[in-house]
Amino acid sequence: MTVNDLEPSSSYEPPCSLSEYAWLIVKIGLTSFGGGVSGWMMRLVVHERGWMTEPEFLTGLALCQVFPGVNVLNLSIWLGYKLHGGAGAVVGALAMLVPPGLLLIALGVGFAQIAGNPGVHAALTGVAAAGVGLTGAMGIRATRRSATGPVPILLVAVTFVAIAVLHWPLVPVVFGLGALSIALAWKEA
Repeated sequence: MTVNDLEPSSSYEPPCSLSEYAWLIVKIGLTSFGGGVSGWMMRLVVHERGWMTEPEFLTGLALCQVFPGVNVLNLSIWLGYKLHGGAGAVVGALAMLVPPGLLLIALGVGFAQIAGNPGVHAALTGVAAAGVGLTGAMGIRATRRSATGPVPILLVAVTFVAIAVLHWPLVPVVFGLGALSIALAWKEA
């Protein structure tokens, strides 16, 4: 990853307008529930609209997952920055936070009225299962694209075992293996 992967160049012409980007993020924010949102964002931004390549998107996703905070919010900020600089980053953050926040307040009031209904709990269980599936599919796709040699494959495997099997704390594993990964990539460059 280079600085050019993170910043738009001075001769860069965005593939979409700032308002198109804002409306896409509002749509994603208002219609997304649970996990798997980054997979849907990739499909919309990369595959349907062609605003960036899959490697560009996955580079940003990896970066956003390392930073503290909500991955989807981080990704909205990064995508906005990549497409429209600082203004895009601000628009991405606001578009992901404000409309869904207002909808959440309204839904919370309504949910309080129907919370005891067993059908509501069954529906939420189904939505959660779909979210887990989308998150898993995104993880598999990202692994296939980024684990391109023996060292990256080993790092992915060690990370998986450390977190999923040994139940080691996420933050030390990410910082430790992230630092090792950066050092190895730096050495190869």
